[in-house]
Amino acid sequence: MAQTNSKSKPAFVPQLSIPATHMRGGTSKGAFFKLSDLPERCQVAGEARDKFLLRVIGSPDPYGKQIDGLGNGSSSTSKTVILSASDKPDHDVNYLFGQVNIAKPMIDWAGNCGNLTAAVGACAINMGLIDANKIAHSIDDNAESGICEVRIWQENIGKTIVAHVPVYKDANDQVQVQETGDFELDGVTFPAAEVKIEFIDPVDSSSDMFPTGNLVDDFDVSGCGLKTDSVKATFISAGIPTIFIKAEDLGFTGTELQGDINSDGDLLAKLEKIRAKGGVAMGLFKDVSEAQSSQHIPKIAWVGAAQSYRASSGKSVDASEIDLVVRAMSMGQLHHAMMGTAAVAIAAAATTQGTLVNQAAGGSELFEVRFGHPSGTLLVGGKTEQVDGRWQAKKVSMSRSARRIMVGEVFVPADAF
Repeated sequence: MAQTNSKSKPAFVPQLSIPATHMRGGTSKGAFFKLSDLPERCQVAGEARDKFLLRVIGSPDPYGKQIDGLGNGSSSTSKTVILSASDKPDHDVNYLFGQVNIAKPMIDWAGNCGNLTAAVGACAINMGLIDANKIAHSIDDNAESGICEVRIWQENIGKTIVAHVPVYKDANDQVQVQETGDFELDGVTFPAAEVKIEFIDPVDSSSDMFPTGNLVDDFDVSGCGLKTDSVKATFISAGIPTIFIKAEDLGFTGTELQGDINSDGDLLAKLEKIRAKGGVAMGLFKDVSEAQSSQHIPKIAWVGAAQSYRASSGKSVDASEIDLVVRAMSMGQLHHAMMGTAAVAIAAAATTQGTLVNQAAGGSELFEVRFGHPSGTLLVGGKTEQVDGRWQAKKVSMSRSARRIMVGEVFVPADAF
């Protein structure tokens, strides 16, 4: 038999390597990419980009662990970010966020991640996306440290966010991002440098922060498994669309931890039905069935008066330390702390007299509140006002921290996208 010198092609595909940064922002973690580093077909919205990012994170995973990717089996760690130099006037960087579903082949691009927002400014500086002169001039001539104000264009929601990133001069007189420090954030084990975040005009000027036009509504929850067919609710669109309900109306206290909620399938199904109905009430869905393809919005949260409890870390939170308690669901699970965007909604609602959140905090005129969440407490500030009969949030602020965990390359099978 004649022999041939032709070589057969291997029955496998190689992996592609893509520059990436793995960062913690607030109480979340995610994979950060520079837009220009992505494969060309992944630099625009579409199936290729989604499939690539799904494979990076390790979704969909029927086991719920994301073992074969950078995710960690929770909504707080199943996140992706794409950054690019901003083409918007008076902005430094464009920030696009994708919430990756753990079990389904789906990425929700509808909203922002407030926690990862805290990492955007630092990551953009380290990726070389911020003007070098701006960075250099963020420290006074005779100083060794300063604050670099990074103006972020949040592409998902079309809003401006300002990150106040701490910087310092290294031994070579080069300006670097300060990541370590003594700022403690409940829900994060180790202290780090404080990053102050300002959400500017988080509500469209042409819209009402309360989409129903009311600070409190009678919310139809028939068929949701509650003991009543109607409960009071505050529907708000600030930071992220959120449904606030009194803890007692759901049969809760407001001091629940993840183990009290996330292991109860019937309870999770009940909360999902309420979330879906809330989405219809807010005008986000025409029918409750649409909630299945929109897991990221709206959020559902419950509030209660300040009370003492033990946080998930074991530390005691005393009622005297806080103004109210809040618990919120994220991607079908009780969040281990509080989503940053939900914290914006809490701040806006708490500083508007008459909402359920404001009532839970005592009902007085407020400009900031400290609320208790499963991991501890968080202080948020806000300023709301009525403009032409519509409620608007002018600014919401909070402090977070951020840290690089890994900078390098992420590997993805070439046929994954």
